Amino acid sequence: MTEITGKYADFEGLRERAIALRREGLSRRQIRDRLFIHNNDILNRLLEGEPPPEWTKRPNAKDDLRERARELRLQGWTYDRIQLELGCSKSSISLWVRDLPKPERRNPSEQAKLAARKRWDHELAMRDGERQRTKEAARQAVGTLSDRELFLAGVVLYWAEGGKDKAYNELHTERLQFINSDPNVISLYLRWLELLGVERERMRFRVSIHESADVKEAEEFWAGLVGVDAATLQRATLKKHNPRTNRKNISTAYRGCLTVYVMKGAELYRRMEGAWYGIVLGADTAT
Repeated sequence: MTEITGKYADFEGLRERAIALRREGLSRRQIRDRLFIHNNDILNRLLEGEPPPEWTKRPNAKDDLRERARELRLQGWTYDRIQLELGCSKSSISLWVRDLPKPERRNPSEQAKLAARKRWDHELAMRDGERQRTKEAARQAVGTLSDRELFLAGVVLYWAEGGKDKAYNELHTERLQFINSDPNVISLYLRWLELLGVERERMRFRVSIHESADVKEAEEFWAGLVGVDAATLQRATLKKHNPRTNRKNISTAYRGCLTVYVMKGAELYRRMEGAWYGIVLGADTAT
């Protein structure tokens, strides 16, 4: 340690002046020149414990990494995990976080559960990726439908979901009446009717929904989908709510079903039914 003699003999007085200048925002060099102190050891002792002003601090490229490392350590991350996450050395991490409390050690069974969960999450992500790729490949394989393909698709759709004459009904009402809760199915059905030359003026629409749902919102949704004014919809069919049933369709996305009626559709119904049996026979002879 440098002995304090000569002009530095009044050390305490000199220290008071040095600290005062430091608190005014002067740098070490400015203080050195102002007080004529050319001994770094003496200057260090004069300014001991006094932090430098903010403007003298040089930006450090690792400041962000340091802050992030401290955040992760406080979350209980190990040095290994922080190193993998930030790509910096363990020695730097240790220096940055050594004043922080060590994370509690998890028992082996908990660690095993976490590791298993991580592997399962990865597996689910892989499966979902494969699922989406399969769907997308199938979607692209379909391409653009010809009018004939759309006609056949609509016939199958109607026979599966639409209203049909009963064998015991001698009156043969032969009405085109279609109901579904899937907006995509409704859109496809309307496209099929358009292909058959059915004008929108011949169609009637009615919402069927549980009475506990938001009927007005549902009617506005379906009217927007089919392109009509909600006021033109027929009066909604409300299903009585049974509190003993465990209904699943109670989310905000629940909008009931839309029924589409076609006025004067007997001829179209016959075409549809005939085409359906043609598809059945065609499938029997397919090679």
